[in-house]
Amino acid sequence: MIELKNIIFGYNKDNIILKNINLNILKNECILLCGKSGSGKTTLTKLINGIIPHLTENFYFNGKVLCNDFDIKNHKMYEISRIIGSVFQNPKSQFFNIDSNSEIVFGLENNGIPQKNIELRLKETINSLKIEKLLNRNIFKMSGGEKQSLAFASVFAMNPEVFVLDEPTANLDEESISVLKNILKKIKSEGKTIIIAEHRLFYLKDIVDRVVLMKDGYISKIFNSKDFFSLNFENRVDMGLRSINKETINLKNTPNVYSKNILKVNNLSCKIKNKIIFNNISFEVKQGEILGVLGKNGSGKSTLMRCITGLIKEYEGYIKFNDIKLNHKKRIDYCYMIMQDVNHQLFSESVWNECNIDGHSNDLDIENVLNNFNLIDFKDSHPMSLSGGQKQRLAIATGILSNKKILIFDEPTSGLDYDNMIKVSSMIKKLSKNHIIIVITHDIEFLNNTCSKILQMNNF
Repeated sequence: MIELKNIIFGYNKDNIILKNINLNILKNECILLCGKSGSGKTTLTKLINGIIPHLTENFYFNGKVLCNDFDIKNHKMYEISRIIGSVFQNPKSQFFNIDSNSEIVFGLENNGIPQKNIELRLKETINSLKIEKLLNRNIFKMSGGEKQSLAFASVFAMNPEVFVLDEPTANLDEESISVLKNILKKIKSEGKTIIIAEHRLFYLKDIVDRVVLMKDGYISKIFNSKDFFSLNFENRVDMGLRSINKETINLKNTPNVYSKNILKVNNLSCKIKNKIIFNNISFEVKQGEILGVLGKNGSGKSTLMRCITGLIKEYEGYIKFNDIKLNHKKRIDYCYMIMQDVNHQLFSESVWNECNIDGHSNDLDIENVLNNFNLIDFKDSHPMSLSGGQKQRLAIATGILSNKKILIFDEPTSGLDYDNMIKVSSMIKKLSKNHIIIVITHDIEFLNNTCSKILQMNNF
């Protein structure tokens, strides 16, 4: 089905990312690509779906990528897309419409499918994926998890032979992951081939046939499913891999309250265009505590955090810091938020300049933070050239260097491997000595390692 022969790839000859890759993927096989951030997983998916070489410039490439015996580089992207469907790590990068219905059927319309067939396929997609709540929606008003589900739906509607998924659960809640798991089982039973680059592994236990471990651009090892999901804790951690079993909430972090600094949220409500997003939310967080915020996709978690930071004005209720009531303008002085989509807050032409964008950070502090997040070797690189996990770590680094009293993290482990998840967890715990910390997350493994208390939000 898919054959990679003697692949060598880099964005120039001095920066080789993939080295001597040879891999055969059979029809109806599910392949998991795993390994540390920056090991080459995403680049490999771009070779399979034709983004490399067709939509990439200034690169060095040797070898062949074959699909059904035809060479990917010798076919047009529209021809490839009829066979191979892709869901990207950042789903927004593949949207072409403003409304959700149009996005789901966009590929079908481009292929000239009759209108009656399009309508039928739209209904089939909605029913199969259980995404009724995503219909007739403005894409730009969706949560990150909802956008991820929509991106998958747009590919599912095309009914390709091969599905290439890059971190498909990065921003999904537990219920959405369960739906995705069942859909992957369904399309596999229909004879589809599935290639998944993923850090969250537990949900793939009954789906994957083989596991390809990537390390430093090489294929380090190939496991069968049974051997991989039988790895003990020590071996898994040595490989930098996340949990292979589903985690339940079991907080392990005991808070240490180092000062009297306290954030109080009282009966807070937020309304956007006459629609209540959340209502009567109350909680408090002390310096030394780390609050984890849980809830389904679309329950208002990110909106709550934007309200706390002052980016959105509250409808009712109030927010106090050390018994001083703060209006939304004043809260901006106290809060720094690391967003779910970090591309929104990376502006500079180099990693180093990004860390000193306000001009207040000294060189030693920047160097220490970049070392802690394994980014020092990329200090002269453009932030947009980094992998998804590396961008996430850079955004967290800029938050640390901001020195604001309240730090809010929206899905900080999206796209992170085990090693970097633990580093982010350790760094957040250290930061809690001097900051009030709030973390939005669906990542139970990270939550258990990091947080000391939980706020559960429900759909309003």
